[in-house]
Amino acid sequence: MLETSIKNQVVDLFTSLKNQYSFQIKVANSHPNKKELIDLLDDVANCSDKLQVEIEEEKGLSFTIFKNGKATNVTFKAVPNGHEFTSLLLAILNLDGIGKNLPDETLSQRIKNINKKVEVKSYISLSCTNCPDVVQALNIMAFLNPNISHEIIDGAINKEEVDQLNIQAVPSVYANGEQLHVGRSSLGELLAKIENLVGVEPLSVKKENKEYDVIVAGGGPAGVSAAIYSARKGFSVAIVAEKIGGQVTETVDIENMISIPKTTGSKLSANLMEHLGDYPIDILENRLVKEVEVVDGIKKITTSLGENFTTPALIIATGASWRKLNIPGESEYIGAGVAFCTHCDGPFYKGKKVVVIGGGNSGLEAAIDLSSIATEVKVLEFMPEVKGDQVLQDKIKELKNISITTNAQSLRIEGDDSKVNAIVFRDRESGNEESIQTDGVFVQIGLTANSQAFANAVKTNKIGEIEIDSHCRTNQAGIYAAGDVSIVPYKQIVIAMGEGSKAALSAFDDKIKGLQLAN
Repeated sequence: MLETSIKNQVVDLFTSLKNQYSFQIKVANSHPNKKELIDLLDDVANCSDKLQVEIEEEKGLSFTIFKNGKATNVTFKAVPNGHEFTSLLLAILNLDGIGKNLPDETLSQRIKNINKKVEVKSYISLSCTNCPDVVQALNIMAFLNPNISHEIIDGAINKEEVDQLNIQAVPSVYANGEQLHVGRSSLGELLAKIENLVGVEPLSVKKENKEYDVIVAGGGPAGVSAAIYSARKGFSVAIVAEKIGGQVTETVDIENMISIPKTTGSKLSANLMEHLGDYPIDILENRLVKEVEVVDGIKKITTSLGENFTTPALIIATGASWRKLNIPGESEYIGAGVAFCTHCDGPFYKGKKVVVIGGGNSGLEAAIDLSSIATEVKVLEFMPEVKGDQVLQDKIKELKNISITTNAQSLRIEGDDSKVNAIVFRDRESGNEESIQTDGVFVQIGLTANSQAFANAVKTNKIGEIEIDSHCRTNQAGIYAAGDVSIVPYKQIVIAMGEGSKAALSAFDDKIKGLQLAN
């Protein structure tokens, strides 16, 4: 089942395993995915003498990872192919203490501090690009704390269970029977939600004040570029980020990275992390910069974990997030008919009707993706004309189940309290309100800058982008901005990388000239 090249990579990964592991499979003889699961786990087990497979006949399909003869708290009700194959490999590596995504001591202690039982179930799709981060974060929690158990459930195999819960978006996370989270997330965010659910106060963080020459906020292409360039100049550097890769991790195919004809978001993110590892950079993942205070030119930074850092030079590269419509019904039906990621949630709308809001590149690409799944795709664009590239418009003309309505102002999303059944919009020419019966609404109206934490320290434009000069300098000496969070036009990976390096070089120049502490 596994290609030879992949097997060789897995053999290399497992060379350093110290403990014995087994995949304990429980599966019905008649289950249609039985052979696929056994073949996959046999292939993985054959990559190391530390792994084995044991099979027991039982209803359904699942397997639990055992370490040295004892069951761990992680069970897969899935065949972890696709994007979840990495989750399977990391589960073994993390259990052995050699995984590269294990949290730092601050987060580890918070996880271990949860003293109440938490039964977590994550519903996923193998085509979902956001699911592995959530699965891997919850696995880590289960490995570090025996009070936490985690079950990974593939909606395609366990359709009856998914239908009973009316799940229409992944990842969907339930804890102790309650919905905990829907969509992309990080270990830090999920941990905070679990602490809140069970009523456990987060461990207080020591208020020691660590100093750096440069602190980079954000772990996407701009942030990583800024951190590497700063380290190469001999600066002491920390990068504070929810996750290395940032918004790039959600991108499936990347075909405009000059000199790299084709790659994926997950692969590029891994490459960014690997490159960071070549330099003495403190990588502080699973937290965000929450507050910045400038005192006598020194930037005092507080993270979402309560840590305090100071630096003369702050580079803001926090990127952007999907913009919301902010209309009635949108927030209420997220995960129940309102979605933002076609790759993650599209499969739930097979044979159904959907509406895509937005006629830019993102919206047209989403409509094209959904056309092979849904029976009917309607695109609503606010402006008189769609703004997407002509090649996308030409493609849509070839697809008979896609229609586009322009001059459409979305007013509200309606449903029956459990799922979406309609969207209401106003025709901006006639002023008439119209309703479209639909099973799902995909919001694709662009991005909004992640600048809120810095609004009191630097100047932003009316849409929240940080204003910079041609050298990435903001109006505050010693604070720089790069990439999608700034006013720089054309939100592209290659541009973000260049802007990140430019910001770092500007910080270096300003230090030489003594300008970072100027008021």
